[in-house]
Amino acid sequence: MAGIEKKSNYLKQAGILAAAGIVCRIIGILYRSPLTTIIGDEGNGYYTSAYNIYTIILLLSSYSIPSAVSKIIASKLALKQYRNAHKIFRCALAYVAVIGGAASIFVFFGAGLFLEGEAAIVLQVFAPTIFLSGFAGVLRGYFQAHGSMVQTSFSQILEQILNAVISLYAAHVLIGMVSTKSKTTQAIYGAAGSAMGTGCGVAAALLAMVFAYLLNRNIIQKRIRKDRHRDEDSYQEILYGMLGTVTPIILSTFIYNFSTSFNQMVYQKVMINARGLSLAETATSYGVFSGKAMVIINIPIALASSLSSAMIPTISASVALGDRKATRKKVENAMMTTMLFAIPSAVGLAVLARPIMQLLFPQRDTLDMASRLLAMIAVTVVFYCLSTLSNGILQGIGRVNLPVRNAGIALAVQTVLLAGLLFFTELDLYALVICLIVYSAMMCILNSLSIRRCIGVKEDFRTMFLLPAFASAVMGACARGVYFGMSKVVNSNVTCLIPSILLAVAVYVIVILKTGAVGREQLLGFPKGRLLVRIAEKCRLLSD
Repeated sequence: MAGIEKKSNYLKQAGILAAAGIVCRIIGILYRSPLTTIIGDEGNGYYTSAYNIYTIILLLSSYSIPSAVSKIIASKLALKQYRNAHKIFRCALAYVAVIGGAASIFVFFGAGLFLEGEAAIVLQVFAPTIFLSGFAGVLRGYFQAHGSMVQTSFSQILEQILNAVISLYAAHVLIGMVSTKSKTTQAIYGAAGSAMGTGCGVAAALLAMVFAYLLNRNIIQKRIRKDRHRDEDSYQEILYGMLGTVTPIILSTFIYNFSTSFNQMVYQKVMINARGLSLAETATSYGVFSGKAMVIINIPIALASSLSSAMIPTISASVALGDRKATRKKVENAMMTTMLFAIPSAVGLAVLARPIMQLLFPQRDTLDMASRLLAMIAVTVVFYCLSTLSNGILQGIGRVNLPVRNAGIALAVQTVLLAGLLFFTELDLYALVICLIVYSAMMCILNSLSIRRCIGVKEDFRTMFLLPAFASAVMGACARGVYFGMSKVVNSNVTCLIPSILLAVAVYVIVILKTGAVGREQLLGFPKGRLLVRIAEKCRLLSD
């Protein structure tokens, strides 16, 4: 793994993190299909319900720690205050030990407050993972502050691989243990087995990060010894500063992600208490939405999350040095890069929703419903990608309260809308889709307006949105035409889908380069940028 001495272009580091994030999402997709076969849509519903609650508790206790730690430490490193940077690191470890431990105990003994009946068992299995996640988060944030994403990327991939393997094995074993019980009991135990896989994955990631730290310990100590700054922050000052940074980030991240868990709870309560559906029926229908459609759209959103993680320390460093011009340039490049991937991803998922769903989750009973849901929520990929990135940008420039305000406004609007749709219509799952679109769109707009006011960034509508949208439309038409054209003569979903996706990628790259939306300078900023430029020049896709 790369040492912390190495410095790289932040977009290249984001590319490393994005590649790891996408690999993790793909692994997640691949194992969720056989997992769904093992535990069924009902078990999927129990797992995702518990996982959503677990995620919210994690957000409050430790999930935002990497962003906060990387932001604070990066500002110290920019000023070469290595001793203060390492004291912040130690203080963060103590913080997550206390907060993460308390959250873990609360979840274990209070699981019944969030989930009905036996389903609370699944959430209890997640409890130890909360404690371990905090330490892994601090170590990831420490390396990200140094501009190195390799350690985080490696640990994430390792985490996801173990998660997949152990989830499948544990689910199979636990279902076998209750094979004489009811179908619902089997589904709950299968979901609990999958939750065990999540915990084992996090434990492995933590060990990997500890190993990476030990490899770089000599470099860290050498820098500390050479630090000649006389002003050394006390632990009390560091703690107050950390709380001042962590708290708004936690609140904004919590509210930003709380909509999913909140919508889940409202949906389940209304379906069970007002519509008279059973717990099993409600879990099954919600499992189709969250365990299939939502899982797929999270793959492209991983890119924005990675860019956001990479942006926070580099923007914090620019702000600490007072370089406003560099800050604007980094923000514009990151937003442009995000849209280049988000828009075609949304179009691709919309036009090939059924073939993709048939490949990944081929259960016939819910295939049509899952495909429709995916096609409808595909547009949220664009909104979520941009709002996730803009959250990181606002946190990086120190305006951590603005994402809190924006998320609160969006959540309030979608809550009123959800209540009205569920009580006065019979849209059911489609009510969740509508609220998801409204919420993500509002977050996107409000955050973009905040960035524009704070640092004067003005989006180039033509190159950032119009040209990628045009290229994506051409790509989508070609992909759909090839798939359905081949499907008339070839009776194989995979055989038709793979060529259509490959052609779609080629068409999009050609159109986006020929229209000038991406030039030589932008390509050089990507991982392996020089190689990409040489290939584009040989294919005569770059204008002089």
